[in-house]
Amino acid sequence: MKYFKKLVGDRIYLSPRNSEDIEQFTEWLNDFGITDYLGRSGAIVTLDGEKQYLEASSKDGVHFVIVTLNNNEMIGTVSLERIDNIDKRATLGIFIGNKEYWNDGYGTEAIRLILDYGFNYMNLHSIKLNLMSFNERALKCYKKCGFKEIGRLRESRFVNGKYYDSICMDILSSEFTESYIRNKNI
Repeated sequence: MKYFKKLVGDRIYLSPRNSEDIEQFTEWLNDFGITDYLGRSGAIVTLDGEKQYLEASSKDGVHFVIVTLNNNEMIGTVSLERIDNIDKRATLGIFIGNKEYWNDGYGTEAIRLILDYGFNYMNLHSIKLNLMSFNERALKCYKKCGFKEIGRLRESRFVNGKYYDSICMDILSSEFTESYIRNKNI
């Protein structure tokens, strides 16, 4: 698989998503260990369905795959979706599909790279996200990246026979002060 180093960090880079990744995404999105955290376990994901989803979503946002620098292995995806060019805001989407890379800071690095891109290249003012209340690992990661909780939707997501709160978080451009993209020229 050919990947392109658009946003380079310390251990990973973000490459534009391409159609050759569909099979890997379909495999990941049929794994309850991954999809329970995304709230997508109730969906049946086929190759054709994932292809249609990726084509439709590519028209509304910037979408990257997360690739390791040391061995060019695609381990997940990160995106800015539902971009509002008037109010200068977007929604973050991310998941690490390769479980070997969980709990080791790869998601944090990917988020910091895309925040740097969103605020310093796309001129966004705020980036928001939603996560389920049981996803403590993601909550810790988002707080580490500077996101703040701004509200909850009580018992709004149904996963494995139980309702969970959806936590809403955001970060403003004024709250993001570090530089994480290593291949910038200025």
